[in-house]
Amino acid sequence: MKGFPLLPLALFIFHALILVESGPANSNLFREYIGAEFKNVGFSDVPINSGVEFHYILSFAIDYTTSSSPSLTDGKFNVFWDTDNLSPDRVAAIKSEHSNVRVALSLGGDTVGDGEPANFDPSSPETWISNAVSSLTKIIQEYNLDGIDIDYEHFKTDPDTFAHCIGQLISTLKKNGVVSFASIAPYDDDEIQSHYMALWKSYGHLIDYVNFQFYAYDEGTTVAQFLRYFDEQSSNYGGGKVLPSFISDGSGGLAPDGGFFTACSRLKSEGKLYGIFVWCADDSKGLGFKYEKQSQSLLAISH
Repeated sequence: MKGFPLLPLALFIFHALILVESGPANSNLFREYIGAEFKNVGFSDVPINSGVEFHYILSFAIDYTTSSSPSLTDGKFNVFWDTDNLSPDRVAAIKSEHSNVRVALSLGGDTVGDGEPANFDPSSPETWISNAVSSLTKIIQEYNLDGIDIDYEHFKTDPDTFAHCIGQLISTLKKNGVVSFASIAPYDDDEIQSHYMALWKSYGHLIDYVNFQFYAYDEGTTVAQFLRYFDEQSSNYGGGKVLPSFISDGSGGLAPDGGFFTACSRLKSEGKLYGIFVWCADDSKGLGFKYEKQSQSLLAISH
């Protein structure tokens, strides 16, 4: 280091520290999917802690017809959630009651109708993008929604086409001021990851949260395994806010009564708890939303 100027070195260290500090940090974000299972769950059923940022995610909007035999509509989305309990008026009411509540919609999901896979299958990318922007803008404005979540799990196209279509959709909705945040919901499967990581590579700067489905790992996942999975996915989605998650009934991954909150406390102590999300309110109702309360209590504590 002989003769190396101290001032440039000091500036380098300063800028490096700024870069570290500007990365993701602990957040009080709580997110919950709602409406997919038609179990008469309303927004007001779910306890809301005033100390968190709370996102409901309506499940799902799908580009299929709503007929008894659903067919693809090439980006013309329809509502498939429980509209009797989760109507535009109910959205307005819960947002009026709670200033910390935002509401998003999720695209795709696993199945449509009587169990048919909800495929991502555009006839042409530009047609799909145009139809999706138009139809989703209409739904989002009708319901006064704030964000969008991408949860396609079945694909009839290659990763690059998926990345282009979804990336352009998010970009256009954000640019037009239709949504203020976007998330994706991948899980650990080769086909799923190839599509979502292609999307992340090209459009990760537009994606605010990664709702990684950690509950898709094997039932009985341990705390140590969960933390290793979290680090793996944080590496896959580098720089992203990867959110830990659980499924209400504990049927997969690290169960909420089996160490999930221990793992989250560890992540929080390391400055890596960017939020928590839950699948789903429909199932949690029968459990009295006890794990929602516990999640929000943990998130609301600042340290």
